[in-house]
Amino acid sequence: MGGCASKDKKDSKVVENETAAGTGGGTDAEAANGGEGNKSDTMVDAAVMEKMEAGFAKLAASDSKSLLKKYLTKEVFDALKNKKTSFGSTLLDCVQSGFENPDSGVGIYAPDAEAYSLFADLFDPIIEDYHKGFKKTDKHPASDFGDVNAFGNVDPTGEFVVSTRVRCGRSMEGYPFNPCLTEAQYKEMEGKVSTTLSGLEGELKGKFYPLTGMDKAVQQQLIDDHFLFKEGDRFLQAANACRYWPSGRGIYHNDNKTFLVWCNEEDHLRIISMQMGGDLGQVYRRLVTAVNDIEKRIPFSHHDRLGFLTFCPTNLGTTIRASVHIKVPKLAKDYAKLEATADKYNLQVRGTRGEHSEAEGGIYDISNKRRMGLTEFQAVKEMYDGISEIIKIEKSL
Repeated sequence: MGGCASKDKKDSKVVENETAAGTGGGTDAEAANGGEGNKSDTMVDAAVMEKMEAGFAKLAASDSKSLLKKYLTKEVFDALKNKKTSFGSTLLDCVQSGFENPDSGVGIYAPDAEAYSLFADLFDPIIEDYHKGFKKTDKHPASDFGDVNAFGNVDPTGEFVVSTRVRCGRSMEGYPFNPCLTEAQYKEMEGKVSTTLSGLEGELKGKFYPLTGMDKAVQQQLIDDHFLFKEGDRFLQAANACRYWPSGRGIYHNDNKTFLVWCNEEDHLRIISMQMGGDLGQVYRRLVTAVNDIEKRIPFSHHDRLGFLTFCPTNLGTTIRASVHIKVPKLAKDYAKLEATADKYNLQVRGTRGEHSEAEGGIYDISNKRRMGLTEFQAVKEMYDGISEIIKIEKSL
């Protein structure tokens, strides 16, 4: 067999290995700590090997600036190309998105939790590079949201910050990631998530909307609110993360539309708190309350060294991304200075609609970049401090 997801895209609706997803044994965290895969089934399919060799040659010859190209040397490639996790995942499952999209910034995904250990020779240097020096000897600290009242409003006058958002990703223990999930597992997970979220109370109380059979009016309203994720991200498509769409996918939002949960988009769960303006404290408190509440009902996949495990290695550890949409017209004219200030606080500057987008009307999406080797509180504090400094500079210009 060619692993759980090493299929031609035209045939991506077919499960390559229906049983693979159920053969891991133990929790995701145990699997990730295991590392050797299924010893009796380590032969990588000849067609997969051919595709892998061709993809590697194409990437090597390209002018790609991805972290995948930087760290997938011939030596690393040869050492890993015959390996398979117990879920049936091959090196191709990890790297096919980066092979197909040479303009990727990173270019690699983990098809299951075990892949982080089995293909560590490739994942570890990419993780270290992206997360600013989180070495393979480092251990991510225990989860700590800190003093939830420590943050205030970064822009009390409302001149600069349009909106504030804090999100985190979570994976459900005992399930592989997108490429290895069967349709039945997608549906089972959606059922668990829907049931769990329907128990939320107070400010978090709301409704779950399955994508399957969604009413057109509801769909349009969710699109208008910029809540609805859609199929078609080419990076995820190439990683085989969109199979059986829209089965098992859904979205939850509270009555105030300040709290969202995405089910089975890129990660099993994306938990999002947001609102207009710059009151980071309020947004952060809402997220922490929600995460703690959900975790009591759904066990999350966690790794001793890497923290919370998700599909993309940029999103491990705390998995926290705290961001603002901010208008800084004067600084925008000196983009190098904006970038340099952001870099000093380990922040990432993106276009208005996030990665791979332009700044519309001079509005940037600025967020913390580091997610590993620090606590949730420290990650959000980097954003808080950096945004405060950016506003200070903008005012002085």
